[in-house]
Amino acid sequence: MNTVIACGGTGGHLFPGLAVAEVLRARGHEVMLFVSEKEIDSLALSGRSEFRFHKLPTVGLPSPFSPAILGFARRFAESLSICRGIYRKFKPHAILGMGGFTSTAPVLAGKLRGVPTFIHESNAIPGKANKLTARMVRAVLLGFKECAPYFPKVRTEVTGTPIRHELRPIDRKLARQRLGLREDLLTVLVMGGSQGASGINQAMIKSLPLLHGTPIQAIHLSGARDERLVADNYHRENIPAHVAAFHHAMEEVYSAADFAIARSGAASLAELAAFSLPAILIPFPYAAEDHQTKNAEIFVRGGAAIILKESDLAADLLAQKIRELIEHPNMLQRMADNSASLAPKNAAALVVETMERYTQPNHDARL
Repeated sequence: MNTVIACGGTGGHLFPGLAVAEVLRARGHEVMLFVSEKEIDSLALSGRSEFRFHKLPTVGLPSPFSPAILGFARRFAESLSICRGIYRKFKPHAILGMGGFTSTAPVLAGKLRGVPTFIHESNAIPGKANKLTARMVRAVLLGFKECAPYFPKVRTEVTGTPIRHELRPIDRKLARQRLGLREDLLTVLVMGGSQGASGINQAMIKSLPLLHGTPIQAIHLSGARDERLVADNYHRENIPAHVAAFHHAMEEVYSAADFAIARSGAASLAELAAFSLPAILIPFPYAAEDHQTKNAEIFVRGGAAIILKESDLAADLLAQKIRELIEHPNMLQRMADNSASLAPKNAAALVVETMERYTQPNHDARL
C-alpha cells in the first residue's frame, strides 16, 4: 500500500506515528508523513531520511466566536489543498491520522478521494480533532479500551499506543554508565513529556532539600528553559543527577531508572509500561477535558502508579511519596510488575494489520 500518516504537532502524536511508519516500511509499504511546522517535528525527523514528509500549516481549533477562527479556516483550507495535490501524485491506499488538527485535513482529503481512512486515539478521552474526524473514517483505533464509548457511531479497534522500535530495554548497568550515574543507587527519572514541564521541575526543586541524604540519584529531563536552574539545585543538595533539556536515546534513561515522576500523556505511559517503570504521575492540569487525569487513573487502578494533582503539590508531599517508594522496595517491585502488565503488546503492528484488513476488497462482507 501507499500509506499516509498525519502525526505532527506534539510528541504524543508524532512518536506513535513514527512507530507505525517503521512497521509499514518493514512490511513493504510506501509511507508518507504529514507533520506540523513546529520545531519538535523537525527535530524528531532530523536524520530520518528513510521517511518522506511534508509540513502542513494547520493550527489548533480556536473558539468559533474568536477572530482567530478566520486564520484557522484559511490555514486549514491551505492544508487541504496541499494534501489533495500530493494525493494526485502519491495515490494513497490508506490514510491514518494520529490526532490533532494536523491530521484532520489529510483524513478529509482522503475521504473526498474515496480512500480508506483511519484515526488513532491514544488517550482515555478523545481530543476535539478526533471527535470531529471520526465521522470520516472506516475505524477508530484506540490506545485504551475505556475510550470506546466516546465513538458510539463508528467501529473501534483496541490496538494500544505504538512505541518506536528502538525503545527496548538495555542493560541497566550500561545505561547508568552512559549517563554518568552510579550503579548502586535507586534512580528516579523526572520528565515532563516532549514539551518539558515547568510545574514538575519546580515541584522537584522544592522537594530536593527534603531528600538530602537519601540513597537516590536522578535523571531529570527539564526542557531547555529550566535546565540550568534544575542542575544547580541538584548540585546544591549534593544529589547525583544527570540533568538535560532532552535526551534522544530514551531507551537509555528508561533502562537506567527504577521509577518515574512524569506527566500522563498516553505516549509517555505506553513507554513507561514498556520498560516496567512504576510512576508518580502529575497530570498536566490544562490538558483538554483533563484527559491526562483519566489516563493516569487507568494506571492507578492497575496498581502501577500514584497520582498527584499539580495544585496539591507541596514540596513535602512529593518528597514523602518518593521516600515511600525508596523505603518499600517490595511495593516498588509490585508496581513495576503491574506496569509491565499494562504495556501495549505489538501496538504498531496491530495498527498496521488493522489498516491492511480494512483496506482489503470485500472487507465489509466479512465483518
